[in-house]
Amino acid sequence: MISAYVVDDERLAVQRLTRLLQETRRVEVVGSTTDPEHALAFLRDRLVDVLFLDIQMPGLTGFELLEQLDPQPTVIFTTAYDAHALRAFEVNSIDYLLKPIDPERLVRALEKLSRLSPSQAQSKSADIRALARQLVAELAPQRKLERIASRVGERTTILEVARVTHFFSRDKLTFAASGGRDHIVDYTLGDLEAQLDPRRFARIHRGTIVNVSMIQELFPDVDGSVLVRLKDEQRTQLCVSRDRVRDLKQRLGI
Repeated sequence: MISAYVVDDERLAVQRLTRLLQETRRVEVVGSTTDPEHALAFLRDRLVDVLFLDIQMPGLTGFELLEQLDPQPTVIFTTAYDAHALRAFEVNSIDYLLKPIDPERLVRALEKLSRLSPSQAQSKSADIRALARQLVAELAPQRKLERIASRVGERTTILEVARVTHFFSRDKLTFAASGGRDHIVDYTLGDLEAQLDPRRFARIHRGTIVNVSMIQELFPDVDGSVLVRLKDEQRTQLCVSRDRVRDLKQRLGI
């Protein structure tokens, strides 16, 4: 049996990948988390055969997590980056899985892993830092909005976009919800939709854009509509337009 650990900041993505791995009957998932800091604590004390690791996570990216591990485990990246940007992975023969993960593609990745000798696996892990630099260069022209200003009177607050749970419009104003507060921003939702990273943010309603990594669960409302509950302390609930439910489910891999 292959021992595996799963790290992804989206809880539903962790659950789905864990289920897919268990269904192969070839993998023992010895742990999983949505918090890369928890992953660090676990992996520093225990070796695993393979780490399934998301790249883009708020707070600590997949590459930053790996840089703090010594020795570095064999990694299969799980990511929403497109195939063109991921040619760096193919050149380095380090495997990756595009979200939502295809079960057949997962099986092929496990077969590839089983054919690696210990020395080959160690060599591939040593390429990770070079790969990180190459991938950043690949994606540089496509960089999206990373910080946003909220001005109230003479005070300006700078918000990290990755920590914004959602953007919403109310009374002809646009707000960014972050840190338990609603901050007025000088953008329309249309402007934000054009400038935010489409891999991380989704328009779920004409009045709402959500940070997909902040979604904790998706569930039906009493009137038959669909709601999402966020991971914030307020456990915020947001309505999903009927015509956007299918796209959101695809984004979440469900």
